[in-house]
Amino acid sequence: MNTIGLVCRFKPLHLGHAAILRAACRSGARVKVGVGSANRYDLRNPFTFEETADMLAAYLGPRCDRWEVLRVDDLGHGPRWRAMVAELFGPLELFVSANPYVRELMGSVYPLAHPLELIPAEDRVPVDGTGVRRALARGEAWERLVPPETAQFLAERGLPERFRREFGLETLALEASRASEEVDRVLLG
Repeated sequence: MNTIGLVCRFKPLHLGHAAILRAACRSGARVKVGVGSANRYDLRNPFTFEETADMLAAYLGPRCDRWEVLRVDDLGHGPRWRAMVAELFGPLELFVSANPYVRELMGSVYPLAHPLELIPAEDRVPVDGTGVRRALARGEAWERLVPPETAQFLAERGLPERFRREFGLETLALEASRASEEVDRVLLG
């Protein structure tokens, strides 16, 4: 396969992302990695585009020499976003996404694959960014959820402390709110 593209937020790059990136590098002659919501800095996007691009470089640099990172801003408008992504990525043999909305948008532009189609069963890791950010907010052992390169990158720059300072309480409050909603749903049917 010639060129594979994918868009993830990588906030932060975790073990699930790492499995996708390794599979894409094994499958494609070239990999275009889009950092989604690159223009956002908030609870769900607590690292800048530059920090995220550097995280990707720390992880992918020693593993793959055929990749490039692309800035993919959130436009809040699906059809405009689809056109922007198609222009940024150019021709692709495959676009990889697990996000149903992104798949719906990009299915008319590129052949699609779900990440699980590329990742061997033994390499699949059930982790997501929300869980990593929750562990960061709680001060739990978040390092076990990310590649060593990501843990080192974050620690060396003081980013876990910055995250807790800027978004920790909001993350925990959101978690408590979701737990309360779940209890209400179960109790009220």
